[in-house]
Amino acid sequence: MNTGIILCGVGGQGTVLASKLISASAMENGLSVMSAETIGMAQRGGSVTSHIRIGEGVYSPMIAFGGADTIIGFEPGEAARMLPFLKEGGSVVVSSGVVIPVTEALVRSDYSSENMVGYLREHVERLTVVNTDRAIREVGTAKVLNIILLGASIAAGALPVTADTLMKMIERRVPEKYIDLNRKALEYGLSCTH
Repeated sequence: MNTGIILCGVGGQGTVLASKLISASAMENGLSVMSAETIGMAQRGGSVTSHIRIGEGVYSPMIAFGGADTIIGFEPGEAARMLPFLKEGGSVVVSSGVVIPVTEALVRSDYSSENMVGYLREHVERLTVVNTDRAIREVGTAKVLNIILLGASIAAGALPVTADTLMKMIERRVPEKYIDLNRKALEYGLSCTH
């Protein structure tokens, strides 16, 4: 059995680290993993997308339309853009916080969290929305939103890894002075299923 996971957001949100943590956690559990990132002007807030395929018989990291079991959206507009990749009955875990694209800011469109999350609610049966403002207040920083979203994804049953294994991978890859903050973010994320 294979699992397809897409992470999407904008540059600077930690999507690539989150992808590496999922992949490392799956490999730690003895699973085969292939992954790839597509980074579009990531330094300037451009789209960042990671494809992860986990399981036997995986020969390419790229997920076809309708092939993703899970989409983790660090930004709701990016999650909406990736919906054609979601399998019927698949899960979406998304941050409620928007990062308004320059093109939308220039035309002063009605790009809002309510509109983006509302669209997702209409089109996704298994949706978990993480209230970004509340999460940042509780954890103390937006810098660990990626870990919060991974915790919420585990709690929603949308990732084939355990919190213990993920935390072990965080401890291996994150500077020691940030371990406690990441642990707090993971614990917060694990409590975010609504």
